[in-house]
Amino acid sequence: MNLRVPVKVVVVGFGMVGSRLVDELLRREPEAFDITVLGAEPYEPYNRVLLSDVVAGRTDVAAITMPLPDGARVSVLRGVTATGIDRESRVVTADDGTTHPYDHVVLATGAAARIPPIPGLRTADGGLPAGVHALRTLDDAREIVAATVNAPRVVVVGGGVLGLEAAVGLAGRGLSVTLIHNVPSLMERQLDPEAAAVVRSGLEAQGVAVLPNCLSSEVLVAGGRAVGIRVKGNPDRVPTGDGGAAQRDEVVAARLIIFSVGTIPETGIAAEAGLSTDRGIVVGHDLASPDDPRVHAIGDCAQPPEGSRGLVAEGWDQARRLAEKLVSLVEPVFALVEPVSSLVEPVATPAEPTAHLRLPHDAAQPSMAVRLGALLAGGATTRAQSDRGIDTRGTDVVKVKGGPLSVTTMGVCGPSRPKGATQRAVRLADPAGGRYVEVVVSDGILVGATCVGDPRVAADLTAAYTRRTPVPVDPAFLLLTPVMPTAAPASSPEHMPDDAVVCRCNGVTKGDITESCGAGAHTVEEVARDTRATTGCGSCRDAVCGLVDWLQETKNPVPEPA
Repeated sequence: MNLRVPVKVVVVGFGMVGSRLVDELLRREPEAFDITVLGAEPYEPYNRVLLSDVVAGRTDVAAITMPLPDGARVSVLRGVTATGIDRESRVVTADDGTTHPYDHVVLATGAAARIPPIPGLRTADGGLPAGVHALRTLDDAREIVAATVNAPRVVVVGGGVLGLEAAVGLAGRGLSVTLIHNVPSLMERQLDPEAAAVVRSGLEAQGVAVLPNCLSSEVLVAGGRAVGIRVKGNPDRVPTGDGGAAQRDEVVAARLIIFSVGTIPETGIAAEAGLSTDRGIVVGHDLASPDDPRVHAIGDCAQPPEGSRGLVAEGWDQARRLAEKLVSLVEPVFALVEPVSSLVEPVATPAEPTAHLRLPHDAAQPSMAVRLGALLAGGATTRAQSDRGIDTRGTDVVKVKGGPLSVTTMGVCGPSRPKGATQRAVRLADPAGGRYVEVVVSDGILVGATCVGDPRVAADLTAAYTRRTPVPVDPAFLLLTPVMPTAAPASSPEHMPDDAVVCRCNGVTKGDITESCGAGAHTVEEVARDTRATTGCGSCRDAVCGLVDWLQETKNPVPEPA
């Protein structure tokens, strides 16, 4: 038995990424660390990705709560904000007067909602008028849901992923929704104008009025409460039907206004400690500050060399990598008892890849999980560093949770797509059918895709992209769901390979779920605790439910009537 001096780790921030890091450490070496977590919010960690589902009424607040860390060496202080880092003494101070010594400190402070500086948006005390909200925290979601009772008209400012999700969700509640965006195309970071036009048509079909190319110039307030917003269109950017341009200057009445115009990484505590900051807290490929190897940053607050997209899968991948690094630094003090295994000559066993690294051995169509609606993906247990940095494939899949509105992008896509000679792009544009699909192929591998209006094709593309499945010689075959009888949905999960990843966010395979059920899990909630499946974006829940039901039935088959 090895005795170790526990490494003191202080985690600043208890959101999705900070809590994931703690979980990753406990799963690897529960006795090797003394962990202190400082969380500014007074709640248990919750799934921020699902806040738009709460606003839409598809998910209850209680359902997005994430489990607390379960470890004797973990101390979680909720409602406590870290105020400073003394790097020389290696101590973190908090606003409750406590001090916390560390061997390593991890900043997972996240990002705050960006609030633009427009007239009427700030009250005298610096707050927001009643009826004006961001959508970033659990409190924001609760306040927005409460406001919908007395606010039949809503304005959402910002046409990015979260803005679209909020607009569709509120329209689903029966409210009159107007979406204002300051550039010509929705989701301009991910979508070409042609794809964005299809998305706009899908929004309008669900009752959302879209005002592109418009700047929010003033929030109108009466009696301390928002009553509307003034918008202006730029005549150089607002086309008219005859090829000219028109000036838009109008007031949109609304008693509920939601701003979703980006985020600002929380870097204050790092800057005050003398650490390098830019847009975020600067870190290397090893997620450590170049100024202090004992200070690390992960998640939305971090700025690694490969850049940051603000996606939860990216933050979780960083948590895995950092946990592995911290575990590798733990050294035993001495061996109290020589392990028996060291006295026995080991028996050679064939090396097998880990569950998350197994790849298919043929180019068959994606299996049952695709047909169940899951997004298959290969999720490595770690991502190796190369001369090009860290491979982030699989952490950059963007999916809009918009009910009937299906939008998925990954890798090389949208206006940022380079016009390299080695890349071949093929697209299907079907505006009348509400579909737009583009695939980008390089060296026989799918390196990027955009899919609007066809979730089954999106699932197949995600599988091919994240698992590096060789694509057909003619990439046009990727644009449509196969319709031949041989490609019909499998009738049972029995035909789904164990290495098929059912939960893309967490890289959970069918084999992982099968193992969990075999060890005694009977419900989706118990499987989620064991494997983390369904705790990401939630889109895999139906697939996990189907698998769990099938596994329970195979263990306890219903006898056929005599």
